[in-house]
Amino acid sequence: MVSKPGVINHVTFHNASGVAFKDDVKTKNRKLCPLPVPTFTGRQETVNELHQYFSRSQGSRKVFVLHGLGGSGKSQLAFKFVQEAQASKCFSEIYFVDATGEQTAESDLKLLAPTTAEETAEEGLRWLASQQEEWLLVLDNADDRKLDLSKFFPSCAFGNILITTRNKEVCFYGAHSRVSDMKPEDAKMLLLQLVGDKAVGQDKEQVAMAIVKELRCFALAVTQAGGYIHACGNLNRYLALYKSSRDNLLQHAEVQGQGQYGLAVYATWNLSYQKLSPGSRTFLHICSQLHHQNIKEEMFRKATLCDKKLEDLEMQEKVNELLTEIGGGNQSWNSWLFSEITRELQSYSLIEQNIVDDSYSVHSLIQYWSGTTIATEDMAKLVLTIIGLSVPCTFELGDYVYRHSLIYHIIQLFHKSKCDMDTSVAAKIALVLSEEGHYKDAECLEVAVLEARKQVLGDEHPDTLTSMGNLAATYRKQGQWSDAETLEVAVLEASKRALGNEHPDTMRSMANLAATYCKQGRWSAAESLDVAVLETRKQLLGNEHPDTLTSMASLAATYRKQGRWSDAESLEVTVLEARKRLLGNEHPETLASMANLAATYCKQGRWSDAETLEVAVLEASKRALGNEHPDTMRSMANLAATYRKQGRWSDAESLEVTVLEARKRLLGNEHPETLASMANLAATYCKQGRWCDAETLEVAVLEASKRALGNEHPDTMRSMANLAATYRKQGRWSDSESLEVTVLEARKRLLGNEHPETLASMANLAATYCKQGRWCDAETLEVAVLEARKRLLGNEHPDTMRSMANLAATYCKQGRWSAAESLEVAVLEASKRALGNEHPDTMRSMANLAATYRKQGRWSDSESLEVTVLEARKRLLGNEHPETLASMANLAATYCKQGRWSDAETLEVAVLEASKRALGNEHPDTMRSMANLAATYREQGQWSDAESLEVFVLEVRKRVLGNGHPDTLRGMVNLAATYREQGRWRDAESLQVDVLEARKRVLGVEHPNMLLSMAHLAVTYCKQGRWSDAETLQLAVLEASKRVLGNEHPDTLRSMANLAANYREQGRSSDAESLEATVFKARKAVLGNERPEDHEDANTKSAPVHLADLQAHSSIPASDTPMPACEHKQRAKFTIPRLFKSLRRSGR
Repeated sequence: MVSKPGVINHVTFHNASGVAFKDDVKTKNRKLCPLPVPTFTGRQETVNELHQYFSRSQGSRKVFVLHGLGGSGKSQLAFKFVQEAQASKCFSEIYFVDATGEQTAESDLKLLAPTTAEETAEEGLRWLASQQEEWLLVLDNADDRKLDLSKFFPSCAFGNILITTRNKEVCFYGAHSRVSDMKPEDAKMLLLQLVGDKAVGQDKEQVAMAIVKELRCFALAVTQAGGYIHACGNLNRYLALYKSSRDNLLQHAEVQGQGQYGLAVYATWNLSYQKLSPGSRTFLHICSQLHHQNIKEEMFRKATLCDKKLEDLEMQEKVNELLTEIGGGNQSWNSWLFSEITRELQSYSLIEQNIVDDSYSVHSLIQYWSGTTIATEDMAKLVLTIIGLSVPCTFELGDYVYRHSLIYHIIQLFHKSKCDMDTSVAAKIALVLSEEGHYKDAECLEVAVLEARKQVLGDEHPDTLTSMGNLAATYRKQGQWSDAETLEVAVLEASKRALGNEHPDTMRSMANLAATYCKQGRWSAAESLDVAVLETRKQLLGNEHPDTLTSMASLAATYRKQGRWSDAESLEVTVLEARKRLLGNEHPETLASMANLAATYCKQGRWSDAETLEVAVLEASKRALGNEHPDTMRSMANLAATYRKQGRWSDAESLEVTVLEARKRLLGNEHPETLASMANLAATYCKQGRWCDAETLEVAVLEASKRALGNEHPDTMRSMANLAATYRKQGRWSDSESLEVTVLEARKRLLGNEHPETLASMANLAATYCKQGRWCDAETLEVAVLEARKRLLGNEHPDTMRSMANLAATYCKQGRWSAAESLEVAVLEASKRALGNEHPDTMRSMANLAATYRKQGRWSDSESLEVTVLEARKRLLGNEHPETLASMANLAATYCKQGRWSDAETLEVAVLEASKRALGNEHPDTMRSMANLAATYREQGQWSDAESLEVFVLEVRKRVLGNGHPDTLRGMVNLAATYREQGRWRDAESLQVDVLEARKRVLGVEHPNMLLSMAHLAVTYCKQGRWSDAETLQLAVLEASKRVLGNEHPDTLRSMANLAANYREQGRSSDAESLEATVFKARKAVLGNERPEDHEDANTKSAPVHLADLQAHSSIPASDTPMPACEHKQRAKFTIPRLFKSLRRSGR
């Protein structure tokens, strides 16, 4: 229970000599400052702030104001401070005055008057001014705006005054602190204290937190709820009761023991409301309909000045009346009247002003109270109409910024009024919704506007055609490209008939149709329209008209899609220079031109040039638009993508996290741009080998995309493809395949068999088939993709060359090295011509060809290319870029083939140290570098060093990737090989059997890696003299290799050679010679007379580009111990399933 103001006897003081004296104040009763409620919780930061403030500058006057909404806990906070101050004897005396009104204040001050003087407030203040001590005067509830508070200050330059008030204007008198909502944890603890034994169950804290969040942690509301629950309720049922009967509960009379002044939440605010002027009441009603933040005068000023009248004259009249009350009228705006209204509302703390952006906010409980208890009929519709009238249909920088500021207000009101909206208002609201990614809501309005305009104006009226164009744009944003095309073709034809071929609106229609063709991958059709629009605009408007420059930028974007990067660059440089000259360096369109040119530089592999532009764009966007403007966020995302390309993954991650958090806060968790940010961050996580983190984000993006955009929206399909790529990285190839098949079928159905995204899906599925060892299936898809891209894009388009590289990688897997070489030479020559000798794709093509030469035993040719690539990458990317490190690893692999172990070791040590520094000790590439170095140690007989590294790699992979991940199994294979070299055959066998069982379970019995595991185990059996067991495995491997790979595949021949060696060990020379002759003849036919005998697998790989398409194989050695040559005995013909039964019976 709150203490009532009590009485205190006058305090006896002592003089300096220690002699007690009494001053001339008669002993009388005066008010004691109330104690805080026993359940007072939190606010300690503000209490500490008061202690610190009043402890400074002893002997000088200090005034502190606690201000805030009625019921926020200002008085209780002051009482808590006084209680602590009394306990610590901070003040010589504390005087309490109820400053609710002039009469109450004077009554309390009279009690300070000395007996020798007249008993008046003036005498009381005069006496207090004579007491040169550190006293504290508390002026509580000084809410009345008409009260001149300064007349209650003693006329002296010392003493301390603490004021509590709803009136923000009182802050003028001194330091101040706004008392707002409680911290959630404090509010929860307060509620649980008040509820007492009515809080039961293990989830009481979660229930209490949910309640206080619903109450917005507002002190009086929490106190009132606690009292109600304690007296007549149940904690677990209160939340549902509150949601259904909010008004009744917030108006409920005081529960005994709670509250200082015995008022419910609503009653507290009604006291302030009754004192408001009519204009302030109206504005509060308007605020109750809007989002609780970012309420700006600009909204009402623009609506007042709008010269577009509503079709509904009655609605127009109501809107005018509303605006007139707050500062509008006769298309003129009275800022002074509006500022008086907002000042009055602030004085009662009913609204708050943000001086940074000159906006206002209202507490959400105040908003609900105002909206449900005192709002007028049709208020939501009227306010949405005002917002609609304020929306500009022009596209300057300020217009975009302003429209963006409206989105939360529109969302708040839209579903209340969307069925009954003026056509012109609906069109403007749809514009904002579409720009902000609320495409379905925008479509709903645009369809309604289009139908209304057709009925009233006719099918070919300019406003009708504008509506069709708007709806088409929204269809395009949703990936409904056929629907968009249908409308845009209709608009174009009608515009030509009604306006002529060269009218600006006709040109705009043509440009829109070109944009849709681009989305459909119909780049030639898009180019044709873009060129026509550009030429017409040049003739009619001039070379540097804004519309001409826009056309030029559109054509450049189409060239970029076609891989014509030099053509794109040329146009983009022209546009950029013109916009700098005409608009200035920091105009949004100039910045957009810089971003476009940076994108082209990225395509050309000129990442430093791209970074320079993107940093400039980002800095300018921050200055011109602010740190969290959508264009600033987009600039940050672009720079992060460039950092990712440069291998600067930490820098990329830092920017992407910033963008994601800002977009979540500003746009919501499921806005398309928020989802794009999550996808970008996931891509960076993938680069860092953080596949679980990437998967978590990608699953969230996919689910949100399904909800927000539908199962077959292009962005949903892209999200599914990204998740499939991550599954592929994790070795979850079945999961990857399932998603990729779904994406491919959907894209075939929706986009057609030869759309660029359909072809990308085929390439991705082929990559997964390669991982599964299904090389024929992969080849079939890759050949189809290659033929389609040659036909659609031309032989030297970057996507065509990527397809050739992918097919070459598959040929390598099949041992068809000549076929692979032929493709790779063609890709390299085309890349040099189209992209230049040092473009990243050219370097990658060179690395791929070098890997193929290595496979063919052409180690000098391989070395020559790899040295070239390495030197170029060092010069262009730096010594520690991931691709530079990959080049070093590839050259080391070639040195190993040449037996130059020392040279290989030097490179591999350097790669490992750099990977640790750049990527971290546990990144997959660091682990791969460590495995490569271990393999080189093994070849040099440094088995202890090799074992040490391999044990570390295996433990990390188990922990980070899981026991069944392909890289973990490869680590086990490598360690087993080292054990075997050390003669620890039982240890080797144990690991190899584990790998064999895992690969059988995950990959199936005839996957190439499964056959490799069987061959490894057979070698270990040979080392143990278990010739029969080895022969059983080798026969099974050979038969399976013939079926899966063909009779002349290198792995098949290697299997045959291994079996021959076994026969020779068993003394079966005739059988051995027969097999060896077959192997020799086949190798001579396939590889030529000078092909070195192959004992190792260089393990080149085909690495997918994360977002859609495939990259060519990058030959970073995986260091899985290859199929070895060995010696063996005894004939046995088992099928593979029978083989596993035999292994289980004999044990390990």
